[in-house]
Amino acid sequence: MKLLDGGQAPNPRRVRIFLAEKGIEVPLEPVDMGALGHKEEVVTKHNPLQRLPVLVLDDGSALTESVAICRYFEELHPEPPLMGVDPLDRARVEMWQRRMEMNLLLFVANTFRHAHPAMATWEVPQIKEFSEANRPRAQETLRWLNEELADREFIAGDRYTIADITAMIAVDFTKPARIDIPEGLDNLMDWYGRVKARPSAKA
Repeated sequence: MKLLDGGQAPNPRRVRIFLAEKGIEVPLEPVDMGALGHKEEVVTKHNPLQRLPVLVLDDGSALTESVAICRYFEELHPEPPLMGVDPLDRARVEMWQRRMEMNLLLFVANTFRHAHPAMATWEVPQIKEFSEANRPRAQETLRWLNEELADREFIAGDRYTIADITAMIAVDFTKPARIDIPEGLDNLMDWYGRVKARPSAKA
């Protein structure tokens, strides 16, 4: 088993942080996304969509999509639980994971991908107006999340979960995306300080 890894890109980081929280070590095979290594045969043969990460299993088959890879490891190693502990909790974690993915990380990523010069050969066409349309949507989600965090320690409840991983990476990515975090979001920033202090955040 090995993980084709894309360095500091958000989705590869999600899987590495998940694995670090679980205490699972998987051999990493670095792929230089800056040099478009994800478009080469080493990735394409496992994932025609040319996206990372890719988990190559011992039988040569592969899993792609970061949450699917995390689900696989959650099933193999259920402790500590990062995707819920019973039907209702699993549904709640999935709900918040999806919200953070679709209503925060995606907006941040679109802001970055459609404006940053380094992404000009990745997003064709690169639409600056689309970037600017996504910026306030990301900020609005941050304001809403600040309100949600007024009465709980983590995104989906009282335990750290995959939803916190996705949200933390989205907040991290606001800096290269040049999205200003609105002032006065004390609950959000307290939560961010807690999750960034976890050793897994450095994975």
